[in-house]
Amino acid sequence: MKTWLKPAQRLEKLPQYVFARLDELKLRAKEQGLDLIDLGMGNPDGPTPQPVIDSAIAALQNPKNHGYPPFEGTASFRRAITDWYHRRYNVQLDPEGEALPLIGSKEGLGHLAIAYINPGDVVLVPSPAYPAHFRGPLLAGGEIYEMILTAENNWLIDLKGIPEDIAKRAKVMYFNYPANPTGAIAPREFFEEVVAFAKKYEILLVHDLCYAELAFDGYVPTSLLEIEGGKDVGVEFHTLSKTYNMAGWRVGFVVGNRHVIQGLRTLKTNLDYGIFSAIQVAAETALQLPDKYLEEVCDRYKERRDFLIAGLGALGWDIPKTYATMYLWIPVPSGMSSADFALKVLESTGVVFTPGSAFGQGGEGYVRISLIADCDRLGEALARLKQAGIRYH
Repeated sequence: MKTWLKPAQRLEKLPQYVFARLDELKLRAKEQGLDLIDLGMGNPDGPTPQPVIDSAIAALQNPKNHGYPPFEGTASFRRAITDWYHRRYNVQLDPEGEALPLIGSKEGLGHLAIAYINPGDVVLVPSPAYPAHFRGPLLAGGEIYEMILTAENNWLIDLKGIPEDIAKRAKVMYFNYPANPTGAIAPREFFEEVVAFAKKYEILLVHDLCYAELAFDGYVPTSLLEIEGGKDVGVEFHTLSKTYNMAGWRVGFVVGNRHVIQGLRTLKTNLDYGIFSAIQVAAETALQLPDKYLEEVCDRYKERRDFLIAGLGALGWDIPKTYATMYLWIPVPSGMSSADFALKVLESTGVVFTPGSAFGQGGEGYVRISLIADCDRLGEALARLKQAGIRYH
């Protein structure tokens, strides 16, 4: 390639995005005639709720929604966000400065890194983690310190294991409970410890709460902003993609420390024009849906969780019951890398898993399975694994 056509070094530092690679492999498998059962991406399979669709259609008919939206989002959507937080977590937020709509949480997570991380800044990121948690800091030139998570510690961050010199240099910590990809949950005490740690070392906390309502068996996830002092040191991201089956709509938000949110807003005013106003109207409707809808969504994922854990158990896997998210995190058979195992499964069965190595070095040895198919289809996937002789041993 000619030198003047080479992209910036920041792009060269990025490993290939795993889902782009998976798409290539899936396309090749389809060309070979395989009937794919795609349990790779966290792409909800249900329809967007009808009240949300109806709200969007009505908003589309209003010409006032066809122009540029306000940079900081519409006032009514921001109020819907802060009302939702008060209802769910009894957290009071100012819609004028402590809530900012986003074009999906992934966009916001990445842009926050560009707004707050300078080249050479140390950024604490769990491993495994959702790729956006370390891709954004990499693009910003940050120095990533991977906090390796383990099954023995229930996939919780070991704050005591962070070297003192690293903690003193760290500027930002990303974290995510309920967690993607592990499905791990964190007790309230952990959040209290994280806030104390952040205050001690003057670290900005970035909590990704995108699985806020996909919880089962009576478990209720904790918001960082519920914790005393949480808003002083952090912000929290949320998306409507998972809970409300709105992945393609690209709408989310961030709440918390008003100074941090103002910094992100300043960056975004130079990069985008915000979310189409009609989508913001639809998002308001989603946040105001009755609990009955949320219970149906959670029951659907819980049924799939139980079905798949039992089916994998018959193939040798002993999978602990998860209490949140739409994923199972399963170890690969000994002697295989996560990528090799995922490829073997794809080529021999047409079933798509995501290799754990895609989520950082701490994910090696595992694959993530998304609960994005009904039990009939999951049963077909299990039958194919059995027929191909794929077991855990």
